[in-house]
Amino acid sequence: MNKTDIKLIGIILLIALIFLLSFKLFEKNDNKQAIVYYENKKVLTVNLNEKKEYKVDGYNGEVIIIVNNGKIKVEQENSPLHLCSKQGYISKSYETIVCLPNKISIKIIGNEELDVVVN
Repeated sequence: MNKTDIKLIGIILLIALIFLLSFKLFEKNDNKQAIVYYENKKVLTVNLNEKKEYKVDGYNGEVIIIVNNGKIKVEQENSPLHLCSKQGYISKSYETIVCLPNKISIKIIGNEELDVVVN
């Protein structure tokens, strides 16, 4: 490997780094919101740009919801296997958290464009 090869590899890596950083720097910061439903009735609308903790009454008791850095998750709930709290954070408008034992669901809404239209 000679000096020209090393320079070429360095330039390619630099271009790739600039390309990846440009996506992060110019990423759209939509005013995304999450809607929390209990038994299919809207009980709470949450702004995902805030860092906050919410408590919602579920079927098996209180459900604690955490919002942090544009993401939302169920932190604590009283279901037999605690699957709702093990789901982790969601942040995209097509993602949903469904907690059947507590009859709670969380849906993210945003201003993103459609990817595909299916008839």
